[in-house]
Amino acid sequence: MITDTTDPKGALTIRTLAMPADTNPAGDIFGGWVMSQMDIAGAIAAVERAQGRVVTVAVEAMTFIAPVKVGDILCVYTTIERVGNTSITVGLEAWARRNRLDDRVKVTEGRFVYVSLGEDGQKRRIEPS
Repeated sequence: MITDTTDPKGALTIRTLAMPADTNPAGDIFGGWVMSQMDIAGAIAAVERAQGRVVTVAVEAMTFIAPVKVGDILCVYTTIERVGNTSITVGLEAWARRNRLDDRVKVTEGRFVYVSLGEDGQKRRIEPS
């Protein structure tokens, strides 16, 4: 087990419990489930910054560092890395709390890009902060 002794970067955006229904054939949590949780967290951060609807347009980077186990609490942290005219790049780190204790392990990191949309479904300009 790789234990990262540094602190997570960014704001804690979601926490969820890894359940047996989310396992792959090896008995670990399916990577697609982890990626989905990261996309949800990234979208929450992007919506807050854009002040409106966003959609995922790209996953620029994704690194799986360690497996997530059944019973782990998956904590996803987000950092707004870049805001363009209509797009937002969010850096994400996923950490697992083993046995629901403070034994934290960095399990995944990535960078997702979202585009802000208006009510008409077209790209919408993001106001400067």
